[in-house]
Amino acid sequence: MYRNHTCGELTIADVNKEVTLAGWVQKARKLGGGMTFVDLRDRYGITQLAFSKDVNADLYEQSNKLGREYVLQITGTVQERSSKNLNIPTGEIEIIVNELVILNTSDTPPFTIEDETDGGDDTRMKYRYLDLRRNPVRKNLELRHRIAFETRRFLDERQFLEVETPVLIGSTPEGARDFVVPSRMNQGEFYALPQSPQLFKQLLMVSGFDRYFQIVKCFRDEDLRADRQPEFTQIDCEMSFVNQEDVLNIFEGLTKHLFKVVKDIDLADFPRMDYAHAMKYYGSDKPDTRFGMEFVEIKDLTTGKDFVVFDSVEYVGAICAKGAASYTRKQLDALTDYVKRPQIGAKGLVYVRYEADGSLKSSVDKFYDQEDLKKWAERCQAEPGDLILIICGETEKAQKQLCELRLEVGEQLGLRDKNKFSCLWVVDFPLLEKDEELGRYFAKHHPFTSPKEEDFSLLDSNPGAVRANAYDMVINGVEVGGGSVRIHSSQLQKKIFEVLGFTEEKAQAQFGFLMNAFKYGAPPHAGLAFGLDRLVSLFAGLDSIRDCIAFPKNNSGRDMMIDAPSTIEQEQLDELGLKIDIKIKE
Repeated sequence: MYRNHTCGELTIADVNKEVTLAGWVQKARKLGGGMTFVDLRDRYGITQLAFSKDVNADLYEQSNKLGREYVLQITGTVQERSSKNLNIPTGEIEIIVNELVILNTSDTPPFTIEDETDGGDDTRMKYRYLDLRRNPVRKNLELRHRIAFETRRFLDERQFLEVETPVLIGSTPEGARDFVVPSRMNQGEFYALPQSPQLFKQLLMVSGFDRYFQIVKCFRDEDLRADRQPEFTQIDCEMSFVNQEDVLNIFEGLTKHLFKVVKDIDLADFPRMDYAHAMKYYGSDKPDTRFGMEFVEIKDLTTGKDFVVFDSVEYVGAICAKGAASYTRKQLDALTDYVKRPQIGAKGLVYVRYEADGSLKSSVDKFYDQEDLKKWAERCQAEPGDLILIICGETEKAQKQLCELRLEVGEQLGLRDKNKFSCLWVVDFPLLEKDEELGRYFAKHHPFTSPKEEDFSLLDSNPGAVRANAYDMVINGVEVGGGSVRIHSSQLQKKIFEVLGFTEEKAQAQFGFLMNAFKYGAPPHAGLAFGLDRLVSLFAGLDSIRDCIAFPKNNSGRDMMIDAPSTIEQEQLDELGLKIDIKIKE
């Protein structure tokens, strides 16, 4: 037996016990007077080891040769520490070592295995197995385990069955790009890795499974950012004989359960916000409602004053930053530069300071007098000490720019507290969105989403106005989950495919198995999927999902540790019947 206790469990109650521990050397401290202290670390904590030259000269000499990350087994006696460290659970005791076995040596690590490490992102990703030894990263994975475990328990108690669905499936060109896998046995043909188990979970409902879930890997060949990885994990769910309200209640309940048992936070009932409201007042279908600063339209108050910038556009929108009239010209110029970045694309920013004396000072004083600015302030419900910020342009673009500005100002004013959680459901999304260049409609979510019954008649006359029975759960401005009521009628599914520009042959080739299944008594069904990575990162207060994934990819989609993706041998290509012109990088 390598150990009978962990490095995180011994306390003052264990004094005089003889114990055996195993772990890694966190650090060693050689003191004067013939004493050396070594911190031994495992997954559970740190225990101080004491080596005395007077007690055992040989062990003392050995202890002075121990390097960081050496793997040790020690046996010794627990004693009370004279200099206690009350910041750790084991800080009142130490082990007087009487036996030491070096299980393995270690090279000097490329970065310090500390909470605050000196390793950059690339280095930590290359040596991820070392990075995982650090407390913050390990705790994120422990949190991930707890959330996954509690999810399974909650759903199991509500009669959900966990069913695995295939990983090698057929490719569908709708939606994001697929990762494809060549077939050796069927040369010239390819599997795709699933972007979600959507079709299979609907087939499980046709099969009568009633309530399904799966914590499942999904794959999308997309450009990456902080909340995206090429492979990610979903909590995927589907239910039969339910409507939208049933689904929202179950999974709002799951979310409340996770917050209570994992973070001891009691969440209030989630408000519902329709998509049109979210876009009008927040410029986003995933609004951060931890703070106000909703958009105010002031176009009607700005025209006719010879300010061509406002006169020539269709939308003028403002936000009111409470208590921010103290912003300096330098800070305002920085905000202007921020919204003019190519990623945001605004042409400029207008501001109005509501001074403490009641006067209003603006960057457009040349065109608007105090009476004009006072009307703006009243519309924005501004008070002395507040700052009004204004962006204009084409409505949809300007609202998205104003959204980015709102989030940046909220961040600067400390309104986006990671320890505060504001949850809501966004509902009534558009069913379709039109690509003007291609002149056709695409499904906003996916082509199996049911339109709202009252909008069926618009499918022929005005498809763009049709609303979907779709819903997203949003927490702190992050879409953590989404789903919809599904189409369960073959005729309605056929109609949606027609509106999407599918020929009957194309629809049959790609989705014939689902449409055929609907002919055999498909029940009404609905579902949703949570992004487990995003959910864990929210609970952990992370800005990126990478540190809650054991072995993530970098922003270029590369695994720095195993250097993937990589080329493969010509022999493998020949077996697959593939001919690839490989250009060797110089």
